[in-house]
Amino acid sequence: MPGENLTREEARERARLIDVDGYTVSLDLRSATAPAPASGPRTFRSTTTVRFRCAEPGASSFIDLIAPDVLSVTLNGDSLPVDRVFDGARIALPALSATNELVVDARCAYSRTGEGMHHFVDPQDGETYLYTQYEPADARRVMACFEQPDLKAPFDMRVTAPAHWTVLSNGEEVGEPRPCDNGAASTRVFARTPPISTYITAVVAGPYHVERDRYGRRLPDGTTLEIPLAALCRKGLAPHFDAPEIFDLTKRGLDFFHEHFDFPYPFGKYDQAFVPEYNIGAMENPGLVTFREEYVFRGRTTRAAYQGRANTLLHEMAHMWFGDLVTMEWWDDLWLKESFADFMGAFSLVKATPFTEGWITFANRRKAWAYRADQLPSTHPVTADIHDLQDAKLNFDGITYAKGASVLKQLVAYAGEDAFMEGARRYFRRHAWGNTTLEDLLAVLEETSGRDMGEWAKAWLQTAGVNTLTPQLTCDAAGRVTELAVVQEAPEPPRLPAGSAGEPAAPGGSPEQVLRPHRVAIGLYRRDPASGTLTRYARTLTDVTGARTVVSELTGAERPDLVLVNDDDLTYCKTRFDDASLATLREHLGSIADPLARALCWSALWNLTRDGLMPAGDFLDLVRRAGGAETEVGVLQMVLAWAGTALTRFTTPERRPGQESATAEAAMRELRLAPPGSDHQLAWARFLAETAVDEQHLVLLERLLEGKARIDGLEVDQELRWALLLPLAVHGRVDEERLNRELERDDTASGRRHHVRCLAARPAPEVKARAWADVMESDRLSNALIEATIDGFGRGDRRELLAPYTGPYFEALERVWAERSIEIGMAVVRGLFPAAQGDPATLEATDTWLRDHPDAAPALRRLVLEARDDLARALRARECEARAAG
Repeated sequence: MPGENLTREEARERARLIDVDGYTVSLDLRSATAPAPASGPRTFRSTTTVRFRCAEPGASSFIDLIAPDVLSVTLNGDSLPVDRVFDGARIALPALSATNELVVDARCAYSRTGEGMHHFVDPQDGETYLYTQYEPADARRVMACFEQPDLKAPFDMRVTAPAHWTVLSNGEEVGEPRPCDNGAASTRVFARTPPISTYITAVVAGPYHVERDRYGRRLPDGTTLEIPLAALCRKGLAPHFDAPEIFDLTKRGLDFFHEHFDFPYPFGKYDQAFVPEYNIGAMENPGLVTFREEYVFRGRTTRAAYQGRANTLLHEMAHMWFGDLVTMEWWDDLWLKESFADFMGAFSLVKATPFTEGWITFANRRKAWAYRADQLPSTHPVTADIHDLQDAKLNFDGITYAKGASVLKQLVAYAGEDAFMEGARRYFRRHAWGNTTLEDLLAVLEETSGRDMGEWAKAWLQTAGVNTLTPQLTCDAAGRVTELAVVQEAPEPPRLPAGSAGEPAAPGGSPEQVLRPHRVAIGLYRRDPASGTLTRYARTLTDVTGARTVVSELTGAERPDLVLVNDDDLTYCKTRFDDASLATLREHLGSIADPLARALCWSALWNLTRDGLMPAGDFLDLVRRAGGAETEVGVLQMVLAWAGTALTRFTTPERRPGQESATAEAAMRELRLAPPGSDHQLAWARFLAETAVDEQHLVLLERLLEGKARIDGLEVDQELRWALLLPLAVHGRVDEERLNRELERDDTASGRRHHVRCLAARPAPEVKARAWADVMESDRLSNALIEATIDGFGRGDRRELLAPYTGPYFEALERVWAERSIEIGMAVVRGLFPAAQGDPATLEATDTWLRDHPDAAPALRRLVLEARDDLARALRARECEARAAG
């Protein structure tokens, strides 16, 4: 991996020299269906012609290509010696002319890791499916290109593939397919794209199931915009594919963005492909958006899952403008597309779709991702300091996405929605087809808002860490508020291991002792004696600045039972409670009438637990007593996920069995109380499967699986069957033969992932040894099966089974990072970190590795530091639990 890196300085120098006029790329994918070679990778032919200019004739540069075999390199008609100019990742370009034409003929490798041209064979029907995934820098695995976002160019794509396949690229297909191989294959030619970055070019090819529709809109100039729509998935998923719902959301989104952006969708068609073994949620390739196929729901799922899919669809659509039309100059400003798309995804979800609860989910689920990332040693400003491509890969994180979106939500409250949207419109018009930096965005926002964006940007975009806001309340004898103040704390410095002082926490540095300006709503709540509900009776909107802000507007109000700082979730912060409010929540959390306020309280209580200020047992007790009252299923599912973490990571080993039994019993109770066939019933059923440890609960899972027990309204479909089998595998109640029978019942791509996960979860030394070897000593598994194996490997509370792998894990880190792709390297480093040991000895082993490997790749050290921080946080939470118990 290090030889494939590209630094910011190299990219800047190349951008100074090079302007790209266009690419013609010809891919021959007929080899995809041929038998795999006896040795070496499966390859395809890639021929790239690049037309470009050089600002300094006679200068040298390079073009990027990762390929096992380059057949020829021709520069301006001269053949270059491949063995001298190609090093496996770059092709040297000597003595450039003012105008140049480069032709590179290569054999590129199909991928099994979701990077470049991914190759997947469907176990259901033996058909082959291909798709590309490039961000941040994997287009070079498919074609020779200048792999950096600011060297945009038009692309002419040509693809030769089996004649019966669907083949798509960014542009529409031009003309009829050109037959070859006596009609067995054909070449498809696609319309030239507008100038776009290499990382958003795309190809999807295979016998996909395709459904089509059209979108039409009358534009202000009197013309009509017609956009062909397509939605596709593997044939095996076609019975589950709800394309009409996808098209409905697509049209709602296009209507919304046209109304608010005042810049017509600029990429012609709009295809959406749901593809197998995808590493991420989705990718904004213009005209050909790709999604993970898990968004095609094979079984019963909850409204929260459909909302999540809708949010992702709108997030990617926002990228057509934020990212594709206007692109960041370098990965430092990744937030210019991701933060905006994350914000616009939630904003449009609420405004344009039936999922009007979108901001509740954002507050509870999305921001939790940001809060965690912003407290790691690797925290960084929203505008990060990205030195190279490995930095960039790791910065697709909760800060770049969810914190940035939260900051933009704060900006809307600060500057006004109208000014924000007018700023976006001017940004698109001014920089269409170009590349931008932070300064370009601030310039238009200053114009439209009339505010100085420099101080706002410094506080919110150029500093790291999360502030904490805590109310201070005093009342008189008559029960009236005499003073309400909000105390702001600076971000907590990162906790680095001993001996690592001075090490940069991450690209962008560590949190600063900054007190930010917060536009917040403060709500006062009291409990109605008759109904028992907690409702808001007073609210004010105020600016919190500095260490302590007095909120005079609420002086004289009746004493509240609950003070909620950041009511309505306008700012980005952790919130705490005064003692009286915390006591109210312990008894009446489920009685809060407003679902957003309730979600914010759940989030704040979880942050208290993560920070070691509330015992995990107290949080679990709240889940057991108040979880059943949670009306928003998305919030409930997030709370139950937190409860699972509290059980497995934050509870002391001595108290864990009792907490698990009590929590599983509560899940059983709520499962039976939930309305039959409801989302809540399904959520509690899955949580019972996650927490079942006692004989009675495991027997119930077995009986449900066998059809010998029934819970009214609960459909045990294939996806739920695998969810019930997993805990039975963890507890050694099913063997390989039983799991193989289930695979025969569901021999699909999803079924194979579940099967591998269950196999690796069984509690036997030989099982763990096999799973370890499959991941660490072999590359036979695809990315999806590696992730499933890693997940199963770490399941269960059997530390004696995993303890033998702590030493080998640290011994293998640098080898894995050097030999495997960065995607697989990240999965291994994160997934196999021995966190389940949960003891100081594991922490010391981590610190020893960090101390003894100062020269390891910075991205690798960052991943280990992050895993270490999670472990150290878990140990602090256990200390809090032990103090409360003792």
